[in-house]
Amino acid sequence: MARAQASAASGGSSAGVATDVAAAYRECERITRQEAKNFAYGIALLPGDKRRALSAVYAYARKVDDIGDGTMAAADKIAALEEARGEITSLHESSSADPVLVALRDASTRFAIPLAAFGELIDGCEADVRGTSYATFGELEHYCRCVAGSIGRLSLGIFGSRDPAAAEPLADSLGIALQLTNIMRDIREDLGNGRVYLPAEDIDRFGCTLTPGGEDGQGVLTGNLGELIRFEAERAKDWYATGLRLMPLLDRRSAASAGAMASIYFRLLEHICAAPQTALERRMSLPSSEKALVAASALAGLAWRRAARNGSGGAASVTKGQAGRA
Repeated sequence: MARAQASAASGGSSAGVATDVAAAYRECERITRQEAKNFAYGIALLPGDKRRALSAVYAYARKVDDIGDGTMAAADKIAALEEARGEITSLHESSSADPVLVALRDASTRFAIPLAAFGELIDGCEADVRGTSYATFGELEHYCRCVAGSIGRLSLGIFGSRDPAAAEPLADSLGIALQLTNIMRDIREDLGNGRVYLPAEDIDRFGCTLTPGGEDGQGVLTGNLGELIRFEAERAKDWYATGLRLMPLLDRRSAASAGAMASIYFRLLEHICAAPQTALERRMSLPSSEKALVAASALAGLAWRRAARNGSGGAASVTKGQAGRA
């Protein structure tokens, strides 16, 4: 029996513990609605217990991200990330009243959440703080597995699966696809923050330069950037095609949730691919009406099937077509 349930059953002060847990979950759901502009549509499709648990996972992941993206000095960020690592390691021995930790602690008693995956997320955020750049796609893939594949595996612990051994690498691949989409959406913003994620080998292939900073603090971009973005978008589509094979291994509501998240990001990727120059000028996003439509389609299993159909055959063919540019 989950700890909150046991406490509620005994009455007295333990009823207050149950109330505290419920309040903690409400705070995590508030954070998710406010901060997860794309994920919230998919999370909302889950039944209550899974929705609350996934909101707790997201809220803690957000806490880690906010440390990495915050205004503290780099040394202080590294120290804060190590503190977060310790919070996860000692989660069930802690008496912290932090509502996010309270909710995550309770969720991990109800679902087989692989809490160690948070350590990989923290590793990725540390790489951001240290200003790590990526010479090859293999190096970038490792980073994506840390910061997004980890979230896929944490989510899978809540979704459950008919075949966990087959599902885990597919959840990892879907996370990589989403992170590659994020990277293309945020090229200009990341340059302003001193970060270049796209592999140097790909930047060189298309004769481009991506230089952080510059007079306006927004970075300097030159070369055939549209072709570079389309190349990376086609590569991301291959990762979607692999990751979306996860859906038949999930129950209907979990597949709808994961499918809605993936399909919203896939739609965003299509918009970026169709207008790469716009993506370089501003952060692109889908209108709320389009997100809602994708989420509704996901309940019927339509959205992720469309993305799966459109997601294959990308980077391999582009690589051959662009071989002369290397």
